[in-house]
Amino acid sequence: MSRKHPIISITGSSGAGTTSVKKTFEQIFFREKVNAAYIEGDAFHRYDRAEMRAQMAKEAERGNKHFSHFSPETNLFEELERAFRDYGETGTAVTRHYVHDAEESALHGAAPGTFTDWKQLPENSDLLFYEGLHGAVVTDKVNVARYADLKIGVVPVINLEWIQKLHRDRSARGYSTEAVTDTILRRMPDYIHYICPQFTETDINFQRVPTVDTSNPFIARWIPTPDESMVVIRFKNPRGIDFPYLLSMLPQSWMSRANSIVCPGAKLDLAMQLILTPLIMQLIERKRNLK
Repeated sequence: MSRKHPIISITGSSGAGTTSVKKTFEQIFFREKVNAAYIEGDAFHRYDRAEMRAQMAKEAERGNKHFSHFSPETNLFEELERAFRDYGETGTAVTRHYVHDAEESALHGAAPGTFTDWKQLPENSDLLFYEGLHGAVVTDKVNVARYADLKIGVVPVINLEWIQKLHRDRSARGYSTEAVTDTILRRMPDYIHYICPQFTETDINFQRVPTVDTSNPFIARWIPTPDESMVVIRFKNPRGIDFPYLLSMLPQSWMSRANSIVCPGAKLDLAMQLILTPLIMQLIERKRNLK
């Protein structure tokens, strides 16, 4: 970890809501005049869209039914670790963008489903912000988690995550329920081995829990709304957290454990603002005091 060049890492599985969390951070950065540099988890996938499809076909022919975007085989974990380490040491690092669609293609000048060239991050940023699948990953070869100063996990309970993925992939990508189900099954071993363990490494987890019946996520007609959900907020180290203040500012919230708060789902953004703003400013003040 680096006092001079702090790193904030947001980790969540696909469809967990990390993009919404990123917007909350952007609001905090704008309000507090924090100049953040950004790294996207997609940038460190090993294969572009066409290459991934071809590789999946090869692996299927070999009998590998669990080839996924979650694994070390399909990601550049060493390069991601190097980017975190370099930023902590020098205040800059090398990254790139994965181009998702036509809108991003026009912005970056690369075809959808491909990567831009590797480039150096701008210098003189206040901190590095990572959002993706592997911001706290630890394997026998890499330890990305040790370089981040603030690690945030964003994860819905598994049935809710499946519902969100089913609805997104069917509506935005035109996949059938059967195709999405196959994807979930294919990813499950890597999810268990490389995604779940990261939430033990994170400093704070935000887990959305539906309060409506999601017993069979594969037939759910709607995604539970924030008003139909609660959020469990778990602090790895609760020391220094002003729980009475948070409970007073988050109506209908309560403490379920000595290190956990439960609040209404519609209050997630407010909860993040209240909890994360002082933590971000601590990192910035610590950095500025070194100058």
